[in-house]
Amino acid sequence: MRASTRSRSGLIASVVGYHVLSSNPNNLLRGVSSFAFPSTLTRNYPQYTANRVSLHGIRPQTFIPSDTDIEDDHLASSPFVSLESNDQQFANGDNNTVCSQHDESDNSLLRTIFLGIEPTPDILAITAIYFVEGALGLARLAQTFLLKDELHLGPAELSATLGILTLPWTIKPLYGFLSDGFPIFGYRRRSYLVLAGGVGFLSYAFLAWGTSLIPEGASQNSILTATIASFLLSSASIAFSDVVADGIVVQKTREAATRGDDPAIAGGLQSLCWGSAAIGALISAYFSGSLLESMSPSDVFGIASILPLLVGAMSLLIEEEPVNDAATANGETTNTISPIKQQISSLWSALSQPTIYKPILFLFLWKATPTSDGAMLYFLTDDIGFGPEFLGRVRLITAASSLLGVWLYQQYLRRVPIKDVLLWTSVISVPLGLTQLLLISHYNRVLGIPDGAFVFGDDVVLSILGEMAFLPTLVLAARLCPPGVEAVLFATLMSIYNGAGTVGTEVGAGLTKLLGVTETDFSNLALLTVICNVSSLIPLVFIGWLDGVGNESQEEIEARENDANGVVGKD
Repeated sequence: MRASTRSRSGLIASVVGYHVLSSNPNNLLRGVSSFAFPSTLTRNYPQYTANRVSLHGIRPQTFIPSDTDIEDDHLASSPFVSLESNDQQFANGDNNTVCSQHDESDNSLLRTIFLGIEPTPDILAITAIYFVEGALGLARLAQTFLLKDELHLGPAELSATLGILTLPWTIKPLYGFLSDGFPIFGYRRRSYLVLAGGVGFLSYAFLAWGTSLIPEGASQNSILTATIASFLLSSASIAFSDVVADGIVVQKTREAATRGDDPAIAGGLQSLCWGSAAIGALISAYFSGSLLESMSPSDVFGIASILPLLVGAMSLLIEEEPVNDAATANGETTNTISPIKQQISSLWSALSQPTIYKPILFLFLWKATPTSDGAMLYFLTDDIGFGPEFLGRVRLITAASSLLGVWLYQQYLRRVPIKDVLLWTSVISVPLGLTQLLLISHYNRVLGIPDGAFVFGDDVVLSILGEMAFLPTLVLAARLCPPGVEAVLFATLMSIYNGAGTVGTEVGAGLTKLLGVTETDFSNLALLTVICNVSSLIPLVFIGWLDGVGNESQEEIEARENDANGVVGKD
């Protein structure tokens, strides 16, 4: 249970927020919407073209080798080449390739599962990486209970620590600059994925088995420091692999468009990757709690340590030409510092414009309002008595509710101005968030509502509302990015957005400490909940900063882009 929609976008929102946030701004919601409702991709987004794609939100254009001469065998092996129908194969006279009825159904199944993309080893590797990103949520509750029960952190200390652990997600553009500008053994992608997988494995392995290496007389602070360092490394490894994987996806969409493949295939790949992460998150949501009922957090970390190894192993299947060989073949030099300096200069120039920095400041304030997450966790476990298995079920339900929130937004709110969506979701979230007072005071029992049913119902409603508030912020962020600097600016915006969430968590931790809410004293928890909910209205004082950029709806933005590109939408 959380205090406001600022943190109520659910498990799926975290996947979208940490995967899509670094993707191309103009293709931002295409992957999400086409995964939830695939038939809408070509109907609503026919304007998708090659010149609108940038590498994982920060790769400078000069880093991309020319790919004008593509040999037939390369094209034939492309994962974006549409699967030939049986009639076409028969018409070509190749009787050896005529599929049986069984093969036709297999073909159809592959089209359905992989959204029309041939499942080559390259594609399987990419989808596996995104699946692992989502599945690593398996260790999320283990992380919380390790800090809470074994290292004995209080509500304020736990909140502060969890806020610190999100810091690696606030510097994602830096990872992109590193992978683009400083190849390891000649590879920009594969080497960094192997490195990230290795670091992730070692960090989880330490949490599982390495604590025995700490001297027996070590202080509690030393153990806590080593544990936090391991958590930070694991978080950084996921964030880094996410950025690199995004770069591979967007590079492949560029190559597909260069070859003249169906534009829907590019959006299909975005959808396939996001869907893989979402499935991993859904699967791990329940087991993140149920496993803790029968094993210790260390055992869960041991299981989770296998997943980063999978990232490193699957990355070896990714097709990538060494940088030096590619540059030599295209007559290019390998000077990568100048383009990075140019990107930084362009970024600063864009951020200096009032029409850009004012909306960014609003989004920062909107996201940085405090939450009472840590205190509520202790109340649910120590006062009401919920165990890890129940919390795992809550995570599963809220994750599914977030998907429903995506669908509701696309169906009913994409025609509403972004500014209005943010305004009314913020206003509505306050009375809904204050319903937690019924649980804190146990008045829900007087009303005949069991604690478990109340928690489920409250989380479902606020997760749906949180998702409805979360998606327009992504559209707004994409809308802020001017041509020529949209890639690096969008990645920076999303890092600022993630950083604002960290600030909100830390402010909530400070309030928890100030009000004296502990693992045994919840007398001021109701006051903390009221403060956190009501404070979410404060940023609305500055909603005028969204004038102009936030007055359009998502549908109007898409229609204007269609007109600008001379594209006619399909019914």
